[in-house]
Amino acid sequence: MRSFRSTAAAVLVLAAALTGCTHEGGSIAMGPTGGTPVEGGTATMALPPAATPNWIFPIGAPGYGASYNYAIQTLLFMPVYDAVQLKGGLTTHGPSTLGLEPKYSDGNKTVTVPLREGVKWSDGKPVTSRDLEFWFNLVKADKADWGSYSVGTMPDNVKRFEVVDDHTVRLHLDRAYNPDWFTANQLTLMRALPQHAWDATTDGGRVGDHDRTTKGAKAVFARLTRHAKSLGSYGSDPLWTTVNGPWKLAGWRDSGQVTIVPNEKFTGPDSERPHLDKVVFKPFTTADSEYNVLRSGGVDYGYIPPSVMAQKAKFEDKGYRVDPWEGWAATYIVYNFNSTHAGPLMSQLYIRQAMQHLVDQKAMSDVIWQGSATPTLGPVPVTPKSQYLSPAMAKNRYPFSVRTARELLSAHGWKTRDGIARCARPGTGDDECGAGVKENAPLEMTLLSQSGSTETTNMMQELKSSLSRAGIDLTVRQQPLNSVLGNSVPCTAKAPGCDWDMSFFGTAGSWYYPLNPSGEQLFSTGASANFGNYSDRKADRIIRAVQYSPDMKAVHEYGEYLAGQLPVMWMPNPAYQVSVIRNDLRGIEQNPTVTFAPQHWYFVKNDKQHTNDTNNQHAKKGAAK
Repeated sequence: MRSFRSTAAAVLVLAAALTGCTHEGGSIAMGPTGGTPVEGGTATMALPPAATPNWIFPIGAPGYGASYNYAIQTLLFMPVYDAVQLKGGLTTHGPSTLGLEPKYSDGNKTVTVPLREGVKWSDGKPVTSRDLEFWFNLVKADKADWGSYSVGTMPDNVKRFEVVDDHTVRLHLDRAYNPDWFTANQLTLMRALPQHAWDATTDGGRVGDHDRTTKGAKAVFARLTRHAKSLGSYGSDPLWTTVNGPWKLAGWRDSGQVTIVPNEKFTGPDSERPHLDKVVFKPFTTADSEYNVLRSGGVDYGYIPPSVMAQKAKFEDKGYRVDPWEGWAATYIVYNFNSTHAGPLMSQLYIRQAMQHLVDQKAMSDVIWQGSATPTLGPVPVTPKSQYLSPAMAKNRYPFSVRTARELLSAHGWKTRDGIARCARPGTGDDECGAGVKENAPLEMTLLSQSGSTETTNMMQELKSSLSRAGIDLTVRQQPLNSVLGNSVPCTAKAPGCDWDMSFFGTAGSWYYPLNPSGEQLFSTGASANFGNYSDRKADRIIRAVQYSPDMKAVHEYGEYLAGQLPVMWMPNPAYQVSVIRNDLRGIEQNPTVTFAPQHWYFVKNDKQHTNDTNNQHAKKGAAK
């Protein structure tokens, strides 16, 4: 499907002729297989409900780490390493990456990164090692403002960044690292940024080597970040026109609708050259609104809510294929351990255990998600099966049990009056409420939850009802996804903005892992994606062990420990989406890490229509003669 460009020239069909595959009423006159590939056309893909792309700068800021932001960025800026689908599996490098296979040496204390040669920026300048050094200098000087930073990892773990030549860099590390972890979780963070175009401290200022000093790097980073926060100017800002990926930006509306077109100056592998004329990523406020547009034929690649899975056959009859997009992810509710109000409650393990016993994951999965969700039992995904999941992690440590939850609370001094559990035995003893919990304090908290999904709304109401059976009062406040992410950032106790208790942003999965599902970004003390401020010395130690040791036992210890410690509330992990795709739109592979490659997409025409069009073209040529 990626090699027909040369032969397709002989049978080129105008994009307008693609309408020959559509019957009246939006039905597609094409099965899921067969047909003749054609060049051109526009494909419209629906974005998740209430999910608005809002960050173009390839160095993501805290609160702007949604998966669709990264997915769109990689289409404009070729990743150095990424989770690439090849031959039915996932690897970290391939035709879509700048980086070739990394080489480890010096007892895994040094890694050499060779870059693909011949790749140029859209302004004709070559992509070189200097562009990687530029990225490294920016994140090193501004790591606190980088959404992927966690203490002790990139860039802290690089003692020296060496430019070997124009297409090779070498990282001298502070110790030996597990190559599997370092490649999957550290090298995939690297970016090539156009140093020759972006390395200025002021708008209109001289481009130079400003990034090679800390002061200069901070000024450059501040300028780029300021532009990145001006969402409405993305489509007109010349800063974002210098790209090296297969696509370039054609439009980015305030509403979140993003349009990309082929980068005619693309110099990467031929297999990555787009076949379509245009791709539109279309946002929707709710899953129901997307469903209505999908039914009318308004999107080519959309999704249906699990609640309407019974409608699957109707879409198939209209010429669409239905394909659940399973993610390499975990889904959870964040506890804010520094919450001004509920921090002392969240800090008690027995309270978190009681609450986890009140999450009926099986019922939620079967009833609310119509079987399209699987349990989250810890920090390592249960599906798809992998070597990272131990037998112990595959078991539910906290099966649904209202009785067990009540017993845990009662054993620690809580008594229920008027439906609300209150602390009757304050103190720090084994049978008392715990540090910071005052006498008669109610067991109540507020949850910020993303809006736009009937399933999420129903799941939160189910959780609220279930918690109330043990005297726990939960108030649910729904907000758009970007608002939830923006309000759920790491904070210090009693600081402004730290008054939130719990947060949920997992309608399509809360966290999509790199290939190695370690938890340094999520659960390490001080990590930028550790939104709930969780801190545990043993957790920090065993997370570091995953980074250092290639022994799979290290991953298993990490997964088993955090599954029991409950740094978050584990929730059912839904499919990223139940995709509904036109039968005549091909080349789509649904990457479990939730990136997409529309440069591989193409339309097909049924063979009969293609023959008629070809004959008509020949007839027109004959008449012209």
